[in-house]
Amino acid sequence: MADSSFDIVSKVDRQEVDNALNQAAKEISQRYDFKNVGASITWSGESIVLVANSSERVLAALDVFETKLVKRGISLKSIDVGEREPKPSGKEYRLAATLKEGLAGENAKKVTKIIREEGPKGVKTQITGDEVRVTSKSRDQLQEVMGLLKGSDLDFALQFTNYR
Repeated sequence: MADSSFDIVSKVDRQEVDNALNQAAKEISQRYDFKNVGASITWSGESIVLVANSSERVLAALDVFETKLVKRGISLKSIDVGEREPKPSGKEYRLAATLKEGLAGENAKKVTKIIREEGPKGVKTQITGDEVRVTSKSRDQLQEVMGLLKGSDLDFALQFTNYR
């Protein structure tokens, strides 16, 4: 019987992020506590920019955006906000957030180390580009690895694809 396998990736559905951003922008434009504070949330190239006239309002707008992301099934680990400290820019405060995609070499090594040390015996891992392929003779072992990784406290989002 052939080996079963799946891929571990860290990808973000850009359309879902865009939908969450549009929902957040609409809520910010309509909410009473955001009136007359110049609060907005927009795309700026590959990053998301939040703007308001006080740092508290920028953080409140970020909270609205994060709520919309969670409702659309996007992990907050896939958004990099930095140190969460809005920067003054003239009369307004700005905060930029970027999307984290792809398993960098360091993160892929962390994942394979967890599988090697805590996972079932007979499970093989292979790093290819920005994803990790996990293979085993038993599908039960693969599901055990998925559960192990879901329960581990990693600082990046993981998705499981190509389960065969």
